[in-house]
Amino acid sequence: MRLANFRMTLSLESNALNPLNRLFSCRVFNPCLPLCILALMSLPSFAADNENTRKPVAAKKPVVSAQNAAKSAVKPSAKPSPKASAKNTQKPRKSVKQKATDTRPSFGRIAGLHQGADFLDLRSSVALVIDQDTHEVLIRKNDMAVLPIASLTKLMTGLVISEANLAQTEMITITQDDVDTEKGSTSRLAVGSVLSRGDLLHLALMASENRAAHALGRTYPGGMPLFVKAMNDRAKGLGMASTHYVEPTGLSSRNQSSATDLAVLVGAAYDVPLLRELSTSPGREVAVGRRTLQYNTTNRLVKSPNWDIGLQKTGYISEAGQCLVMQTKVAGRKIIMVFLDSAGKLSRIADAERVRRWVENQNARSQVASADTAG
Repeated sequence: MRLANFRMTLSLESNALNPLNRLFSCRVFNPCLPLCILALMSLPSFAADNENTRKPVAAKKPVVSAQNAAKSAVKPSAKPSPKASAKNTQKPRKSVKQKATDTRPSFGRIAGLHQGADFLDLRSSVALVIDQDTHEVLIRKNDMAVLPIASLTKLMTGLVISEANLAQTEMITITQDDVDTEKGSTSRLAVGSVLSRGDLLHLALMASENRAAHALGRTYPGGMPLFVKAMNDRAKGLGMASTHYVEPTGLSSRNQSSATDLAVLVGAAYDVPLLRELSTSPGREVAVGRRTLQYNTTNRLVKSPNWDIGLQKTGYISEAGQCLVMQTKVAGRKIIMVFLDSAGKLSRIADAERVRRWVENQNARSQVASADTAG
């Protein structure tokens, strides 16, 4: 430290153009140097310069002492209790991680899609409601926007599997390849579990089981590459020009589509009785080895007596927000609903409820208007 202060003093003094420079510039110690310094200090101009050169040195001391004080201030707080310090360091880390995960914005929010208002005050930034029979658009909101679709992907997975005419009774083993490395999600289907293709399809559509969906794609004839190709070919065949798939679960944000395309997919999937049955199942017990696992639907509206749902699928990843597609009957009309990038865990359900009430009110008004006209 002394050597550093000396070098700094030497540097500062070399910048001050006064006779002392000549003395201090000499690297060899001169015995007469102290006497010369005493003589020179009697001169006012040299004394002023000396104060100027001392000020940086004096200012340097508080900086160093402040650093030492900061270090000493940290040490006492850590000394009283190692357990307390461990708690103090662990809790903030945990909360920071949680916040970083929960507050990550969806693609729709980044694109500013939530800034647009609509007459129903929907929490979904993308929505499309159409009459399935007449194709009349009842509600539309950013319906052409292309966004990640999360587990809505599994609806196409189910469509491709069901149309491949593969044996539903064939037993399939869950392997390490089916473990999620994209998002690190968990699953109750342990590696080594053996289920039938039919059970895997059931869990993928009803409970949105990721390992089940991945195993379906992995065991497709030709493997995963051909399965993903079949998904994209089927989408192209349906005219879903804005849709692209890279895997069968929806964990990847590169699985993307629009509300317009997804309404077409819902209509095509609805034509398959097996998909209607499995996607609207409220629950299912599955025997896995010596255990029996109970799985339930991810869509609480399936169990509601107020709803008549013919086909449904939910989805969520942070990039996609909360998503929901349904075919349902409201006020005697077959309706297809698509909600993407909804903000809030239950907001997609609330949006569906808002739309249902609006359709019912519109139908009631139409009946009144027709009665008035007839009268």
